Amino acid sequence: MKKSANSSSSRVTDDSIHMERSGLGEDGSPKYHQANPESMSEGAKQKERDFRKKLNRDAREVISDSIHKKVKLIVHRPDYDEENQQEYIRLCQGLMPIVQEIARKTLPYLEHDISSGFARNRYYGSKFQADSVAYRDYKYFAKKRPPTESPSLVVGLRIDESASMSAYGRLEAAKRAVIAVYEYCQLCHIPILIYGDTADVSRLEQMSIFAYADFDKADANDRFRLMRIHARSNNRDGMALRIMAERLAVSPKKTKLLISISDGQPKAMDDYTGSYAVADMKQTIQEYERKGVTFLAAAIGQDKDVISEIYGNERFLDITNLHEFPAKLVRIIARYL
Repeated sequence: MKKSANSSSSRVTDDSIHMERSGLGEDGSPKYHQANPESMSEGAKQKERDFRKKLNRDAREVISDSIHKKVKLIVHRPDYDEENQQEYIRLCQGLMPIVQEIARKTLPYLEHDISSGFARNRYYGSKFQADSVAYRDYKYFAKKRPPTESPSLVVGLRIDESASMSAYGRLEAAKRAVIAVYEYCQLCHIPILIYGDTADVSRLEQMSIFAYADFDKADANDRFRLMRIHARSNNRDGMALRIMAERLAVSPKKTKLLISISDGQPKAMDDYTGSYAVADMKQTIQEYERKGVTFLAAAIGQDKDVISEIYGNERFLDITNLHEFPAKLVRIIARYL
């Protein structure tokens, strides 16, 4: 994203500065730092502990009125090490040029949308937009944006960390997709929430949430935490979706997008499976769609028909080619801008 000789825009230069600050080099690849979380100051460690406690309190409050209220939950904030850095750099190979190109095409639209003072894609308004007619969704107008209204987007990415994710290269494909989404959101200044989850690790930890990246405590090293994503145990999807959807629902951002990457249908002890689990997921989706959250399901496993039935065709992404998954997911997010 270097500035061309004949360019008069300062936007690319600004993005290069942003990439510098966010831990990316000039070529878009992650900068290598010696990872040693133990070298953190005691004050920084205390802030991490306080943040983790807050995440646990908030998550338990969200499920207190749901069918999951008796499930023993722990929210983790994973550390990272040098091996995670090396893995991140390896998985980045070939991804960053694609992500940068999509971001390069997106940024001018964001700049125009923010500076215009008009909220686009409305069913009615004071300004007709001929270019919107091509979408055939009847949102052909723009209206003057109040001072408090933002054209912004917040993204939540939920990763199913069930044991079956270890099969057929799904886990690495999911990691590459997560990297692509994370870096794209950094380049476009989009707040991002990336959580993984698994169920039934033990009787004292029936639900595990892993907070890899959180917009309330953004850290350039979050990219290395993403490499802690693993295939673990069962999956209690409805509970994970509820916790993340609540975080997005209370965000001041205008568009709230929650994407679930999963390879199978929900299944957890003692009886969270079948029609019972499906009903819980559907109820959660309906409840939070009324609160303004948009759901998408990226199905990368054998239970695509079940996942499609749960989320509905309009929210379902059939990821047949895992190699194309990262770029496809980033392009989908770009459309919501």
